[in-house]
Amino acid sequence: MDERNHPNRMVKRNIQHNARDIGAELDWFRQILKVRSKLNAREETETDDVYTIKPPVFNGSRSAYSKFIKEYKLDFEERFLVILALVPHIKPELLDLFLAKNRTTEQIYTEFGGKKGKHHHGFLPTGETAAFILAGSDLERRFSIQNTFDADRTFSKFDILSLEEMENGEPPLSGALQLSRQVLDLLILGEHRKPQFSTEFPARLLTTKMDWNDLVLSDSILGQLTETETWILHRDTLMKKWGMERILKPGYKTLFHGPPGTGKTLTATLLGKKTGRDVYRIDLSQTVSKYIGETEKNLSRIFDRAENRDWILFFDEADALFGNRTATKDAHDRFANQQVSYLLQRIEDHNGLVILASNLKNNIDSAFLRRLQTLIHFPMPGSRERLMLWQNGFSDSVELESKIDLEAIAKEYELSGGTIINIIQHSSLKALGRKSNRIKQADLLEGIKRELHKNRRTL
Repeated sequence: MDERNHPNRMVKRNIQHNARDIGAELDWFRQILKVRSKLNAREETETDDVYTIKPPVFNGSRSAYSKFIKEYKLDFEERFLVILALVPHIKPELLDLFLAKNRTTEQIYTEFGGKKGKHHHGFLPTGETAAFILAGSDLERRFSIQNTFDADRTFSKFDILSLEEMENGEPPLSGALQLSRQVLDLLILGEHRKPQFSTEFPARLLTTKMDWNDLVLSDSILGQLTETETWILHRDTLMKKWGMERILKPGYKTLFHGPPGTGKTLTATLLGKKTGRDVYRIDLSQTVSKYIGETEKNLSRIFDRAENRDWILFFDEADALFGNRTATKDAHDRFANQQVSYLLQRIEDHNGLVILASNLKNNIDSAFLRRLQTLIHFPMPGSRERLMLWQNGFSDSVELESKIDLEAIAKEYELSGGTIINIIQHSSLKALGRKSNRIKQADLLEGIKRELHKNRRTL
């Protein structure tokens, strides 16, 4: 039977391939450590330059590790930095030699760099550790290693590996080497894992069992969505092959605005499903903080992980983040406006699709609206759309009481799609409570009355 029908078997095979190739990489790593240790002790070695120790060649390998190296065209230094950062996670004892103490100071040797974690008792390598192993006292090579973390280099551009941010005045290479979560999962498990919702990643993956054909929207809205879909599918052609990246800003930004329950979230979810992209809804309650600077940090975590991932970021109730800036009356206003300015810039620089959703377009900062490619209005559905929602909403397993006239109900009651679904659920549960599959008109009217009451309206 096709191995693709056995996901567990595929995962096991991926792990086996990965473990084999990473094992070979660790042997290369050990050789470099051995030579640097002898050079540091001024002992005789086979070579006086660790750069002559060639890394393994993975020709024909199907492992995620070998594909990762090839995809990003990692050079000698980059490849070494990746395996050095990976070692504490898979073979921490290889770094125990750096825990040796200087007998005079009773501290580990300064040139080793490194630090201890809150719970990890082993040695955590820093940029200084890498500089010591690869460069020794060679200043030119030390500078080269530090440049590897520049914003325009591979590690930063693709969120692969970073140096822990240090306080002002402290040497940058004192920061610990930090592999991004997604790269760590790829290298260890042989596959990308979807991020889980947490305080570190306050966003949830949106999924639905519905399909694009289930969307009940006007032809006008569907036409406007076509441009967004086209950008998703042909972004690389537009920006790279056609050379438009010299003129156009990276990414694509759009606003879905309209009353609650008109399909904004479902449309974003189905847009991702149709184009094969994950859609993450940003949880504003976890993101917006009353503490100065915390909101920016929370959003940075999301944007950093989303960069170059082909994700769709969906900001529901976007007014809370991208609302109109206020007149500066006090320090709180000043920091609130700085927060909006930061968000404007961060979204403008993001290279993926960002969808904002708001009940009212006028609530969104006008300076930000000018930066959006499209503004799509989701009005309350008309009678034609409401009828389709009523007709498509009920299960095929139920039957409607003969006196139910869905066309008349659709014309009479101006309800949103979300509200209609609530009413259908209410009447379906009533039928099940009677141990029946028959939907009664009285149940429908009761559900309509209840929903209208929520919005302080009456029949």
